[in-house]
Amino acid sequence: MTSSTPAAPVGRPRSGARRLPTASAREEILDAAAELFAQRGYAATSTRLIAETVGIRQASLYYHFANKEQILAELLEATVRPSLVYAGELADRSLEPAAALHELVRYDVAVLLGARWNIGILYALPEVASEPFARFRREREQLRLTYRRLAAAAAVEEPDITGDLVFGLVESVIGMRRDLPVLPPPEQVQRAVAAAALRLVGSAGPPAAMIAARSEP
Repeated sequence: MTSSTPAAPVGRPRSGARRLPTASAREEILDAAAELFAQRGYAATSTRLIAETVGIRQASLYYHFANKEQILAELLEATVRPSLVYAGELADRSLEPAAALHELVRYDVAVLLGARWNIGILYALPEVASEPFARFRREREQLRLTYRRLAAAAAVEEPDITGDLVFGLVESVIGMRRDLPVLPPPEQVQRAVAAAALRLVGSAGPPAAMIAARSEP
């Protein structure tokens, strides 16, 4: 009978406490990168620094992401894709244009405010115009076109311009997060931005039925 010895553990223990105790390693990498990109800047953040912030080796980071561009691309896509999906759900509900616009704005603002780090401030990076970020640019443009279509359905005179104004109004919360020392409660911001969007398309307010449905438990 031959005796066997336990296999040595793969990798190396983390150098510190977990950032997000219930998250996967991939989620922790994304969270650390988002914080560093937003606070230090994209160019000043290396994959080595991201790995050190998580408490793992750089080689372990490369198991999940091929490079820094892939990390940023995934973070950016997460700021627009949920709203695109929700816009499709709204289309299936056959809402009136003003109601659909109101709900999409509220949801979109919630996505931008709900992220742990204000990654939207990186939209204007020169690097975002390069190939690794093509899917993000495409999805963000699809979201912009959704706002234009809703403006057109609301029969405004200049639907493309109005739709772009609403789109810009929604993304203005990114600047609010950056510039204001204390943000108003998210629900208050959602309400204000959605109301302003309706004024842009000439609507007095969301249908009462929509408000009542949202207040139900």
